Amino acid sequence: MKYIRKSEDRGKANLGWLDSKHSFSFGRYFDPKHMGLSVLRVINDDTVKPGAGFGTHGHRDMEIISYVIKGALKHKDSTGNEYIVPAGEVQRMSAGRGVMHSEFNASNSEEVKFLQIWIQPDVKGIEPSYEQKAVLRKGELTPIVTPNGMDGSLSMNQDASIYRLELESGKNFTLETESRVGYLHIIQGELVIDEQSYAAGDAFALSKNEKENLIALTDIEALWFDLPL
Repeated sequence: MKYIRKSEDRGKANLGWLDSKHSFSFGRYFDPKHMGLSVLRVINDDTVKPGAGFGTHGHRDMEIISYVIKGALKHKDSTGNEYIVPAGEVQRMSAGRGVMHSEFNASNSEEVKFLQIWIQPDVKGIEPSYEQKAVLRKGELTPIVTPNGMDGSLSMNQDASIYRLELESGKNFTLETESRVGYLHIIQGELVIDEQSYAAGDAFALSKNEKENLIALTDIEALWFDLPL
């Protein structure tokens, strides 16, 4: 395990209405040691105050996934989509040749907390598209975004997959990459690998043909990214 990203070392942006922690270089935060992994370019851990949000802005040629942890996120874009994404649901927007959108806290009384994830697509200039759904648990490792939308997951334009890992306290689980690379981002809980503990906001990468056994010290929710070399 060569790449470890501890929560307290992430980039930070606090704009009053937004408290954001950047796993990789983003906006005014730049660190050449943390530019992403494989096609995974952004993981922003965002908390937005009631009624506030990101005004209309543009994207192109990026797969943008919103994983809502707490509260609800209101999405509106230039293709006519206007939806609320509550905790427990996942949204994927393929920006393609260009799309304008906004994201606001759907509540005027409670914060919304979500992960904003960007993955570089394997095709450019396509028609923008949007998908949203609740992904029901299918064991300890549940696919939530995959290249072909397998097993009830969302689809995206890249040979990469995102899984939700859920473990009960005391359970063991083995992560392995074979001919791929992987990245685990912990949303909540605490686990240990080789006597090294990891908690909410921490992350680590596995290289090609690497295997690690993790032990959940508490109930765990995490995202596992299966990525091309």
